This record gives sequence, C-alpha cells and structure tokens, in this order.
Amino acid sequence: MKRPDLTVLAIPAFVGAMAAEYWWQKRHPAPAGTTRAGDYELADTVASLTMGVGSLLAPFVAKRLLDPVTPGKGRGARWLMGTAVAASAATTVLDVVRRHRDEGGLPPAGSIPEEARQVRRSTTTADADPESVPALRRVTGGMAVAAVASTALTVATTWSAQTSGEKLFARTGRDLGTGLLANTVALLGWDAIYYWNHRFNHESRWLWAMHVVHHSSERYNLSTALRQPVAEGVTMSVPYGLLALAGVRPSVIENARALNLIYQFWIHTEAVRSIGWLEKVLNTPSHHRVHHGSNSRYLDRNHGSILIVWDKLFGTFEEEDEPVVYGLTKNIDTYDPAVIATHEWRDIARDVAGSQTWRDRWSFLLRGPGWAYERHRALAAARDPAMEPAPPAPVAA
Repeated sequence: MKRPDLTVLAIPAFVGAMAAEYWWQKRHPAPAGTTRAGDYELADTVASLTMGVGSLLAPFVAKRLLDPVTPGKGRGARWLMGTAVAASAATTVLDVVRRHRDEGGLPPAGSIPEEARQVRRSTTTADADPESVPALRRVTGGMAVAAVASTALTVATTWSAQTSGEKLFARTGRDLGTGLLANTVALLGWDAIYYWNHRFNHESRWLWAMHVVHHSSERYNLSTALRQPVAEGVTMSVPYGLLALAGVRPSVIENARALNLIYQFWIHTEAVRSIGWLEKVLNTPSHHRVHHGSNSRYLDRNHGSILIVWDKLFGTFEEEDEPVVYGLTKNIDTYDPAVIATHEWRDIARDVAGSQTWRDRWSFLLRGPGWAYERHRALAAARDPAMEPAPPAPVAA
C-alpha cells in the first residue's frame, strides 16, 4: 500500500498554524489608520486555499490528460507530434505568403520578366481587400500558437517521462536504502536542485507562467504558502529524478519533496522578524519576504528553499532592508482562481499569435518576462498593430 503524501498529512497543522497567526494578528493589530500586508483578507485567503486544493488535484488531472499524449505511454503522442510538425509547416508557409502580400513579393527587381512584374504590381498596389492581410495574420497567429503549444507539450511530456525517479532508479545499480545517508542525500540534493528550478522559474516565461500563481497575492501570510501552481505538468525542470542516479529510492525522493514543501510553509509570515544567527544558513521569513517583493532591488532574489546558502553561493541573495511591497510589478487585481492560474499563459499565447517571426515566437515563450516587455516596447515603437498596446511592466517577483 502506497504511503500517503506527507504534505496531505500536514494539512491539519497548516490550518492550525494559520489560525494561530490570525489570532496573533488580532492580538497585535496594525496601528490605527494603517494597513498591513500580512493580515488576512477573506477573498485573498479563499483564492489561496482554492489554489492549494487545486495543486493537490492537479497531478491526478494531469495524469489523465497528459498520459495519452506522452511518448511511450499513449497513442495520442503521435498525433501531438504530428500536430506540431503540421502546424509549424503551415505557419512557415503562411509567413511566406504574408510577407509576399505585405512587401509586394519576394523576388528582387529585375529577376523576373516584365509581364510577371506587371501582374505583381496590379495585385499588391491595389490592395483590393484591406482586411485580407489582417485576416491572414490572424490565421497565421492561430497556427503559430498551435505549433508552439504542441511542440512545447511534446517536449515537456517526453522530458518528464524519461527523467522520472522510477525510470532513472531502474537504470542504476546503486541503492542507498532508506537510512540516514539516503535521506540526507535526498534532502540536500532536492534543496540544491530546487534552487536552480526556482531560479529558472523566474528567468523563463514558460516556467514563470506556471510559477506566477504563487506570487500573485498582494498579501503575505501563511495562506499565501498554499497558493501553489497547478500547471507543472506542462513545463520542464531540472529533474529531481537525478537523485535516483545516486542511489536514492523514488520513495525517499518523494519524502524529500514533501519535507521541502512543508518547511517552506512557515516562512510565509510577517509575524517572525528574525531567527538570529540561523538567518545566515537557513531560508527564513525575512529572506522569503524579499523573494515575494516587487521592489526593484528584491526582484528575482532568494530562491532557496530550506537553505539560503545557494543564493549566497550563486549571487542571488538580498537582505531585507526596506519595506516589502508584495505581489507582482503589475498586479492582476482579481481573486478568480481561473484567472490567477491562466493569465500568463493567455498573454504568452497572445504574444506568440502576434509575432511575425519564429525567433520572436519562441523567445516570447522561453526568454524572461523582462525580455517580453522590452520586445513589446520595440514592436510598439515600430507600430506593429499586433503588439499594441504594450503590456505592463514584467511580472517577475
């Protein structure tokens, strides 16, 4: 019988801790006439708890949806790959047609007979149907979204299937068992890999679209810890299954994941200001408040989970030395869980659809939120109607 997830067993403790924090806030209210971001607000708390429940259900839903299109698992994988190839080819052809329409043809002057140039002039100069080019761009945009989405999903499902702990453990002859050594390797290894995955979540828009859920609240209390992503199955990461190659059993890896996540719960609070000398080694509420800040100096800092030493080693550490403004650099102003979970995916699809080159399409998915904002500004300055108006500032927190 499979052991229950430790994070599920910890739910009563989570609820009790939130109740204690709420009680503490009532005993220590904010000064009269001021607001405090750490205080509970009903709609925000409900949204966070809803996302938390969604994150528990998401793996089961993802398995039902993704297994049929995962190579080696479902017959739909061929259809998904076929869609990626066909949509990519169709988009490329439509790009050529659109450029031909927009630029008056591809061949340089003097390279075709005069009678052909006369036909070309008559069709491009007149522009009998001014709506045809925008319509063509819309069709091209739709095909581009299908191409990028199906390709990304194919890569994500293949990567996940090939790097799972079970698959990699079966390939190694090592087995550290379930003792102290195995659990220590698992905890430290998970923590190190987590740092890089968390950092990449802020540096690639594909990953940020999944992770932005956790940063979408303008409040900061223990309920914020439960505002978890629901779309990890359609992204990529440095595989935690690599620990299996060192001989760590998949069940031990899973326990390390749970303990890592449980530890992160308590650092989402303003009630604890400092824990003394342990601040130098551990990730603490102070360090993690910085991570959730939208202040310019706090952006993309303190990615650690249990240990803060990774940030100090790799140059992403920042002390908390000014009041933290929580949330995104441009907040979404909604408590609707559907919007919280999907708004960045929607914006990526819009940007891919509005792009005219493969370079831009893939960059809007793979490069950072900051790059996307700057590219929007450049395209808007060039008066590309598909990219106006420019979006708000990058939502990296």
